[in-house]
Amino acid sequence: MSRRHHFHIDYLGHSVSATVQTGHRSVVEILVDGKETGHATIEDDGPVTVPIELPTDPPTAVTVRATPGPGEPSCLLLAAAGGEPQEMAPRTY
Repeated sequence: MSRRHHFHIDYLGHSVSATVQTGHRSVVEILVDGKETGHATIEDDGPVTVPIELPTDPPTAVTVRATPGPGEPSCLLLAAAGGEPQEMAPRTY
């Protein structure tokens, strides 16, 4: 059975959202300011990283790391400059 988990963070003035769909075909989709900017298929229930760019001037490269399990999925926002990983808050829709 498929299930969707939603996560969100505001970073550098931009909205970053992730949807992790678990089940037979597990995928992660990333939205920045409401526009899809990245997606990936999750293999073997292991963590997956999705590189994205924030529309700053110049663009800011960041990565979202989604971990589908075991247990409840989680997402972290990783800054390219090597800053501290920031946990994306779960959201219910």
